[in-house]
Amino acid sequence: MMSFNKGKEIIEGSSRSVTAVVGVENPPRLSRYESQKRRDWITFGQYLRNRRPPVAISQCNANHVLDFLGYLDQFGKTKVHLQGCMFFGQPEPPGPCACSLRQAWGSLDALIGRLRAAYEENGGSPETNPFANGAIRIYLREFHKKP
Repeated sequence: MMSFNKGKEIIEGSSRSVTAVVGVENPPRLSRYESQKRRDWITFGQYLRNRRPPVAISQCNANHVLDFLGYLDQFGKTKVHLQGCMFFGQPEPPGPCACSLRQAWGSLDALIGRLRAAYEENGGSPETNPFANGAIRIYLREFHKKP
């Protein structure tokens, strides 16, 4: 025989009691894509808040997105050899060089896709979505063409 007492289940007639919170469900586990999209959205929001002066997401435009992409580039892991580099064109250079590490095009393209979706999921209009702006597509196309 069971009775309910203040949201807890108590099994009567037992020297021990089993307690469970009634009515509380674990939120569904997010997919890898949804988790990454959420992290990206939070990171972009922090980037805007840390600008001087801070920028509200509702005031964000394509220039802010382009600045964000430039900011992220410094954390890249892909070595991009300049044309004057002795390792230019070599997929696996034999030694170190001074060429910079950059973000990979595919990483930036995927990031923009996730942020584009997150913007609209967070109440932004498709018509004002800065991640869908033509300037962003041009930037990605030009970035992809770079050596």
